[in-house]
Amino acid sequence: MITGEHGSGTGVERPEDRAAVALARVDALHTGLTQIVLEGGNLDGIAAEVARVLELGVLFSSTDGRQRAAALTGADRELLERHGLLDPTGRLRIERIGETAPVGEGEVRGLRVAAGGTDLARLVCLRADGPVSSDDVHALERAAAVAALLITREEAVNAVENKYQGDFLRDLLLRRTGDGEYVAEHADTFGWDLRRPVVVVAAEIDPAGPDAQPPSRAQRRQWQERFSAAWRQVSRTIDPGIPCVDFTSEVITLLPLAEGDAEPVAGHGVVRRAVTAVTGDKGGGRRPFSVGVSRVAHSLDELPEAYAQARRAVEVGRRVSGGGSTTFFDQLGLHRLIALVPDTGELRAFTRDVLGPLAEPTTEAADLRETLQVLLDTNFNVAEAARLQFFHYNTMRYRVSKLERLLGPLSTDPHLRLDVAVALRVLEIAG
Repeated sequence: MITGEHGSGTGVERPEDRAAVALARVDALHTGLTQIVLEGGNLDGIAAEVARVLELGVLFSSTDGRQRAAALTGADRELLERHGLLDPTGRLRIERIGETAPVGEGEVRGLRVAAGGTDLARLVCLRADGPVSSDDVHALERAAAVAALLITREEAVNAVENKYQGDFLRDLLLRRTGDGEYVAEHADTFGWDLRRPVVVVAAEIDPAGPDAQPPSRAQRRQWQERFSAAWRQVSRTIDPGIPCVDFTSEVITLLPLAEGDAEPVAGHGVVRRAVTAVTGDKGGGRRPFSVGVSRVAHSLDELPEAYAQARRAVEVGRRVSGGGSTTFFDQLGLHRLIALVPDTGELRAFTRDVLGPLAEPTTEAADLRETLQVLLDTNFNVAEAARLQFFHYNTMRYRVSKLERLLGPLSTDPHLRLDVAVALRVLEIAG
């Protein structure tokens, strides 16, 4: 680089001069960042300082790419979106960046923010008009170390606050608290608004499949912490007064009704919005999860029952629809009653008594159950059932005869049809 100010009459900056300038900038940045931390600053302050000193776009995200703080211009975000590095919910696709990724003539760099061997966050920087230099990377590594110090401090404080908030909400949902006015005033100290109608949302990470390697306890805890952090962040973007706590194996959120919401699908819009935001595009190591949603709780006294409804909804929804389901308690129908029966052995006995060989886990039995369900749905209209299953009319008549030989006079006995319909629903839940 020609400067006219360095060197010994050559007009060319010497390598040792460039190194000295770069080192001085790193030290100045480190001093500035340390001061931010000592004065109680946050990640936004660190991002802004790094962006100012290094003239880069800077973003801190969770380990799965959810933004925690940023100093990015509108042009920076547009560049990231144009190169597919931001998903529609705003999640940074860190799995596509790795350590570095080109963006037109520029470059994106990603660095781990870690402490004690544990990943805490990601520091991502963007230079739109060229590569990120090695000197900048060195400075960013120092910034990542300072950010790790701040995050560790914040997480220690948050752990205490979250436990206190979680214990309070758990007591409220289990009817262990005092009068309603005391509860509402106490909730105000957390910034929560409990004086409005809400739906209780229970969210649980789905268990790993039977062929998957069982996760360690530490890994499960890491997944849960990341999951609960995502729900808290999304909740704050919807309304900062939303209670959202981690109950170790589930995240409980009290979502307020949006204007215009009405029963029996109250809360549907705000719940779908939250679930979509937490799910993102499922990248970054994000785990699949299931959600249960209660009826509307119009007062504090109704919250315990709403909590029970949300837990029942997520349990039944997962049994009926599998993982990744969002189930509203009001839409459970008959499954609500079936789920109240605690003895699954009795439920299985009922299905065997009513369905006989159709309750067996065979391909033929499953095929006949599908035909039986179509016949029930069409009120035993053979022609309509044949059309829906793409069978010839005579083929469907044969199947009806076979089903009646196995189960009894289905076409003429409405009580038998009711028993069979219930048994099919039981089979969905009890297996």
